[in-house]
Amino acid sequence: MHISWYNKISLNMNKKLSFKRLSDLYINKHKSAAEIAILVGYSENGVNYWLRKYGVKKRNLSDAIYFKHNPNGDPFAIKEKLSKKEVELKGIGLGIYWGEGDKSPNNTSVRVGNTDPFLIKKFREFLRKIYQVKERKFSYGLILFNDAEELKAVNFWKKHLGIKRKQLGKITIIPPQGKGTYRKKSEYGVLTMSFTNKKLKEYILESIKNYHN
Repeated sequence: MHISWYNKISLNMNKKLSFKRLSDLYINKHKSAAEIAILVGYSENGVNYWLRKYGVKKRNLSDAIYFKHNPNGDPFAIKEKLSKKEVELKGIGLGIYWGEGDKSPNNTSVRVGNTDPFLIKKFREFLRKIYQVKERKFSYGLILFNDAEELKAVNFWKKHLGIKRKQLGKITIIPPQGKGTYRKKSEYGVLTMSFTNKKLKEYILESIKNYHN
């Protein structure tokens, strides 16, 4: 027997989906309406009907994408109780991001780039200790001017940051800019370190705003 799309929705409306189960799947487990439909045997329209019926606010596209990429929740945890040294570290980390960090709203990465390995290491320590970001979540990139010695630069950053060559990915080479040389100015290039997470980036930028006044 063929059941029309309209009749299928009607059946879903009559077959009650409990608020407890729906809220557990949609709010607690961050499942989409389409995923819930498969799990409970409803049509997606039927699931949306019960979301509206219970007054559950639908996620916007940005939030839906975030939960899709982070099914187990946030890949960071903000440490609330800080020691005196950690308070100092937090101030240093926010200062580094204020001056050197990517603040573009179109980029979801917490990203810092610099020629100073000690600045990069301090910012990494800030993310590790204050926001408890795992090392495996960091990604690195290296930008070199065309007259730099690639192997020398790679070894320099590997030594200072304790990372492997494969973590640097593809190295970007900047073509000649006029007749001069950049070797002395940036012998080891610019190292970028990033952690892709829209929510943490927004939190850090909001924390920086507190220092504006």
